[in-house]
Amino acid sequence: MCCPSASLAVWSSAWLHGAAASDDALDALRVWGEDHEVVAADPLVADAFDIPVTGERPAGLATFLTALRRLGAGSARFVLPVPGDVRGLGGGGPLTEAALRSGEAVVFPDVGYGVVPETIAEGLLRWTVHRITTAAPMEYVGLGEAEHDLTSATRNSAGALQELDVARERPGVRAELSERLRRTAHVSWPSGTPGRALRVLQRAEEIGAILALAHADDPGGALSASAAIRRADALRPLSDAVRTARFAAVNETIRVFADQPDRLP
Repeated sequence: MCCPSASLAVWSSAWLHGAAASDDALDALRVWGEDHEVVAADPLVADAFDIPVTGERPAGLATFLTALRRLGAGSARFVLPVPGDVRGLGGGGPLTEAALRSGEAVVFPDVGYGVVPETIAEGLLRWTVHRITTAAPMEYVGLGEAEHDLTSATRNSAGALQELDVARERPGVRAELSERLRRTAHVSWPSGTPGRALRVLQRAEEIGAILALAHADDPGGALSASAAIRRADALRPLSDAVRTARFAAVNETIRVFADQPDRLP
């Protein structure tokens, strides 16, 4: 469920606080790619993490995790930036630009770095580590608020589409939805992950799959360009609510691990 950055944010936090073994964290991330490589965006990052810069032979995730602990990283933050909303990334700069291209990132505010994933080839994921150029407050969204907003947005979007009369029956849509959900990565989470966070994340993934089908079916039965625009406007709050729910569920899980007494040997 969700994306590579969510897995890295949760598992790295669990590992940093002694709630997960490094081998378990590395194994969990393989659902997103059999091979992961880590590079630095610039020489200063390379020196700090003891990893090569982009273009040189990459390091592995184990090296990256070890460097996080050595540098004193205490917590991670999961971000899902979109144009106009780059909360948690500190404004502009290379990290923000890379995160916007990817649509996701993990930020380690304690040490001033962020990491962005990029699929290089089938089964190969590259993580590029950037410096945070400007400190930014990390917004907290409660699970209850996110869950309520997701439910409200689902109801309102469904009503708006019915009023617009731009939704049309699509043969086999239930089978398409089942297949899309079946193909969703079966992600594992550390022991101690809050059950409510997982339920909110699961709900967000289900609605996200429905949205993906809706966008793939554009203009979705609209009879005119103006109707298609109104349809997109009706779905936009739901897309925002799904993104917020994912953000809240993952960061609540991170908070739970960070608030536990460290169990480091």
